[in-house]
Amino acid sequence: MTNESTPFGRVLCAMVTPFTATGEALDLDRAAGLAAGLLADGCDGLVLSGTTGESPTTTDAEKSALIRAVRDAVGPSAVLLAGVGTADTAHTAELARQAEDAGADGLLVVPPYYSRPPQAAVEAHFRRVADATGLPLMLYDIPGRTGVRIEPETMLRLAEHPRIAAVKDCAYDLLGSTRVIAGSSLAVYSGCEELNLPLYAVGGAGCVSTVANVAPGAVRAVLDAFDAGDTAEAARRNQRLLPLVERMMAAGLPGAVTAKALLDAGPVREPLQPADQDAVDGLRQAYGELAAVSR
Repeated sequence: MTNESTPFGRVLCAMVTPFTATGEALDLDRAAGLAAGLLADGCDGLVLSGTTGESPTTTDAEKSALIRAVRDAVGPSAVLLAGVGTADTAHTAELARQAEDAGADGLLVVPPYYSRPPQAAVEAHFRRVADATGLPLMLYDIPGRTGVRIEPETMLRLAEHPRIAAVKDCAYDLLGSTRVIAGSSLAVYSGCEELNLPLYAVGGAGCVSTVANVAPGAVRAVLDAFDAGDTAEAARRNQRLLPLVERMMAAGLPGAVTAKALLDAGPVREPLQPADQDAVDGLRQAYGELAAVSR
């Protein structure tokens, strides 16, 4: 499922990071089983240690251990991207090298946050990280979390780098995204569930999905229907997903919290807190309704 226009496949899961019951250690056996199941159920690849993977609260050593455990479980052909973005360019480059050594196929990199660098510094940051390894990069444009936009003009310049291959788009700027698709070879992946189908329809490469942790087949079915030329069916399948998308992504809780509420993947780490019972009940209801109509 990978080619020049979809270098990492179409449907990637932003996988949760399973922890043991106390949250003090990784549950690598559970991570391996979850990863294998997601690939078997429709995902083309996995993003480890991203936002949903709680990367701010895992150590460098844990990030490498997670890649190794998942790689051992899924074999050499599965696509694995590693989140390595930090607020420190040197640290990010070192994490990139560690991810390459651990067996990652690509890197997910946010712009340096908190410092609020100007666009020239953002561009220099990505170029330095891209030069640190032989792996392709997926830029992660999520200004709502980082406070820093990767402007479309910056992306167009970065597209000239031979190892900058893709963008995870969480900027809610469909016009800007379409400009990047039209003006470069970058594969633009939706990182916002409600834009998976709209962005795909204007030439996007696919999605990096949190909802795929619990409904990978349903997420994939939307794009499959579009590829088959049945846009009405794609819209119907997208509409079926909406209640679960709203519960998981638009109800005031982070995706890591809502995904783990539906999975046997251990607790979230502080400062995140688990979903309360009302939220869990709503999530289970939406998931059950989707499962019923997907049979």
